[in-house]
Amino acid sequence: MSLQPDFSKGLVPAIIQDVNTLKVLMLGYMNEEAYTKTLAENRVTFFSRSKNRLWTKGETSENYLDVVNVAIDCDQDTILIQAKPAGPTCHTGSDTCFNESNADNAAWLDHLKHIIRSRKNASADTSYTASLFQKGTHKVAQKVGEEAVELVIEAMMDNDELFKGEAADLIFHLLVLLEDRGIGLEEIVKTLQARHQK
Repeated sequence: MSLQPDFSKGLVPAIIQDVNTLKVLMLGYMNEEAYTKTLAENRVTFFSRSKNRLWTKGETSENYLDVVNVAIDCDQDTILIQAKPAGPTCHTGSDTCFNESNADNAAWLDHLKHIIRSRKNASADTSYTASLFQKGTHKVAQKVGEEAVELVIEAMMDNDELFKGEAADLIFHLLVLLEDRGIGLEEIVKTLQARHQK
C-alpha cells in the first residue's frame, strides 16, 4: 500500500511542482479534507490558514493546478504534487510564488522519453514510434541520420519554423534510438555533465 499523509499533528505542507518544467510553483498546507478533495477532483485544494477554510487554487483567478502525480515523503509529513498550471501560480501574476519564470520546459524531454518507452511494444499499425522499433536499430539509426541532414539543410535557410520542426524531428528520433539501444537520456546528461566539469 502506498504511503498516506499523517495528519495526526495537524496541517501537512504540500509542495506543488510543474510536471513539465519540474519548477517548484508554490508551497501550501493541507488537512485531510483538502487532501481528499484534491485527489477526488484532481485539482489542488489547500487549507487556507488565513481564511480558515478549504481553498482550491484558482477558485478566483481560474489559474487552477491540475493534479498529475502525488507522492508522500518517507516520514509521511510532506506531500509533493506534480501539476499542470492553467496560468500564473502566484497571486502577484508571477509564474511561481518564488518569482521565477516557468518557461524552461526542457525537462519535458524526460516525459517524452517515457512515452516513447511505453510505445516500444505497442502495435506498429497504431503507433509510428512502435513501427520504428519493429524495423530495428539500423532503420532507427538511419532515420536519425536523415533527420540530421534535413536539420543541416534547414540551418542554411531563413525559415526558423522549418528549422525548429527539423530540430524536433531529430531530437525525437534520437530519443527513440537511445531507447532502442537501452540507454537512458539521463546517461547522456551525465556524459555532458562530466565533460562540462573538465
